[in-house]
Amino acid sequence: MELISTIALWIHIAAGFTAFFVGPGAMLTKKGKLWHRRWGKVFFWGMAVVAGTALVLTKVQPDKFLTLVAIFSFYSAFSGYRVLYHKRPDKGQLPKSFDWIAAGITLTTGIGLLYMGLFNIGTFEFRFQPIMFTFGIICIGLAGSDIRRFLAEFNADTDKYNWWYTHMGNMTGAYIAAVTAFSAVNFSFLPPVVRWLWPTFLGVPALIIWTRYYRKKFEGKSVMAKSALPEKGSLGNI
Repeated sequence: MELISTIALWIHIAAGFTAFFVGPGAMLTKKGKLWHRRWGKVFFWGMAVVAGTALVLTKVQPDKFLTLVAIFSFYSAFSGYRVLYHKRPDKGQLPKSFDWIAAGITLTTGIGLLYMGLFNIGTFEFRFQPIMFTFGIICIGLAGSDIRRFLAEFNADTDKYNWWYTHMGNMTGAYIAAVTAFSAVNFSFLPPVVRWLWPTFLGVPALIIWTRYYRKKFEGKSVMAKSALPEKGSLGNI
């Protein structure tokens, strides 16, 4: 069992460093182009291995908090990746059963983290309660947002760029999780709450600003496209 734990730990570390270093490559390369897709896939699978090995490690040394965090961290990347297959709900690109199951598991995970944070379940010191509470709120918001999006897609009532915002937001959220793990392990000179939460408190506002930039950009394109259409009764309709 110790050998399995050691192997899983080294794979976990290697996958974590891979995700940590290739994430910016996906974010900074041109969206939709070859290298963006390549770096994005490497990042996604890196996060998948991180989550999988984290679950193996928590089986060897049970830790409810880290198990829930592993699920939460991977779901952000999973959701950001899966939304690429939901671009055209009007063409039948709808969420599958496993998308619903993953969202349900993540929602339950968020409730578990929130409950642990509120009532200090387990052997955690009081200073860790804000971490569990914050992650629980984010986890519930992430899964809840996806469930609302799934319902909107089934009703064919969704912004055509919604997949873009979800992909960008959730993949960036997964990278924030990777930075958080790196900080939690390596920045021991910081107080526990700070080293666990500073990536969230810096990354989320930056993500909101970034998303607003693209919303304005796409809204501008939509306005220009509408203004280019000929009015009824004009020569363009003859």
